[in-house]
Amino acid sequence: MAALIARAMELRRLTRDLEHLRGELQQRHDLVIGRTPAMQEVYKVIGRVAPTDATALIEGETGTGKELIAKAIHYHSSRGGPFVALNCSAIPNELLESELFGYERGAFTGAVERRIGKFEVAAGGTLFLDEIADMPLALQAKLLRVLQEREFTRVGGRDAIRADVRIIAATNQDLDAAVRAGRFREDLFFRLNVVRITVPPLRDRRADIPELIEFFLDKVNRELGTALVGVSAEARDLLLHHSWPGNVRELENALLRAAVLARGRTLVPEDFALAGQPRQGAGDVLPLEEAVRRRLAELLAADATALPSDLHAMLISAVERPLIEVVLERAGGNQVKAADMLGINRNTLRKKITELGIEVRRGTASR
Repeated sequence: MAALIARAMELRRLTRDLEHLRGELQQRHDLVIGRTPAMQEVYKVIGRVAPTDATALIEGETGTGKELIAKAIHYHSSRGGPFVALNCSAIPNELLESELFGYERGAFTGAVERRIGKFEVAAGGTLFLDEIADMPLALQAKLLRVLQEREFTRVGGRDAIRADVRIIAATNQDLDAAVRAGRFREDLFFRLNVVRITVPPLRDRRADIPELIEFFLDKVNRELGTALVGVSAEARDLLLHHSWPGNVRELENALLRAAVLARGRTLVPEDFALAGQPRQGAGDVLPLEEAVRRRLAELLAADATALPSDLHAMLISAVERPLIEVVLERAGGNQVKAADMLGINRNTLRKKITELGIEVRRGTASR
């Protein structure tokens, strides 16, 4: 009996150590990089909110690392359950409710067995709702009730299930404006906006780029088995001065592509293909920003009386239409994928397509 008890206690200790090690490894894998004052403020908020069960709302452009911030909050909290993420814009509206709450057998056509939803999967842990602004109003009301009552029922079910889950929501949209426009419930907004974290875009924290380069190159070397030693001074200068519309995600993808195609162990400017960068061998092809700047200079140098009164709107429309057409073509006419590439929601994309009279053609995505 004494031996059995000793073995049970040892097994419990090993299990506890394994869970601790797994948590430490997960924290390191999802490390948030940055030492600029803007990121230091983000860290301070994470440190204050993590030990609590307070709901958090993370704002930031696409690719800034909102999910990493959410994971940092979770892994530094005392919650022992899992971290579960759900992208509200990636799931059709009619399926989103069952994804969240699950469903009972026979709840609808095709429901041949019971299925648990994200709220049950995340029991004791954190549920991260990304792109919360795209959640339909009817489902917003149900989510509000869960936050208020701390319980829910599966679709087609009757029994109330306790919701032992911490909610962290994220959006790349202006939720204040969405509330004013009637697209997002004000009462739900107040429930989510207990602690608000704004993640700065990469262009506002360029001093973090060298550290990010080092981090991602180390990651690439581990995952791809490459032996890159760094980037040249010219390539570093290129990366430091790029506008990074896709933020940290774009930087990581740029380094990954460069690592795959690089001919040497040090990355040089020719290894990168950034938006607005001159194409190799293109001769007189200008970067996009420089081409726009020169065209505007030509217009402004003309007779002032001949200039249009809506120069800003004219320029935006001239860029917006080809941008959407090219992205739709690249996405094979898939509006969900195109909206994700553009960093806007599906409703906004549909509105733009209608306004600009763009014809959407479905087919194989261009390469």
